[in-house]
Amino acid sequence: MDIDTSQPWGLAIDFAGRATLTEAGHTIHVNVSDTSLSDVIGPDSITGTYSAVNVIAQFTESGTDNAVLRGIGRVTVPPVGTAPVVPDQTAVQRAVAAALADFTQNTAAYTALCATWTPAADGSGDGPTDTASGSGTETGA
Repeated sequence: MDIDTSQPWGLAIDFAGRATLTEAGHTIHVNVSDTSLSDVIGPDSITGTYSAVNVIAQFTESGTDNAVLRGIGRVTVPPVGTAPVVPDQTAVQRAVAAALADFTQNTAAYTALCATWTPAADGSGDGPTDTASGSGTETGA
């Protein structure tokens, strides 16, 4: 992902902290938000510190028969001392990289799961098969 050095967070975000970008063929949704529960951005009345900022990148890809794979990445930018969080132009880039890595891991896990799920010997489709015994019966409790 290319960082736009003219933007505080490395890309143009809207007033609500949202942006959309395309990376590695995926449309990725980004959300930049503080972790407070308040509408007012200010220091916590008890600790005197500002809230951290979460940068979340996420996307889904859908296939046939309602198959969906997700990729989600989150980077938290903490405040330094009692000052507000300073925008980190690499935070979005790191969150997007984490989302793409998560998607790759989910794809591999889904592929492995599908490879072990085979139709039962009676054709009922009630696999997975017990590959250790070769019995073709379901495993598990």
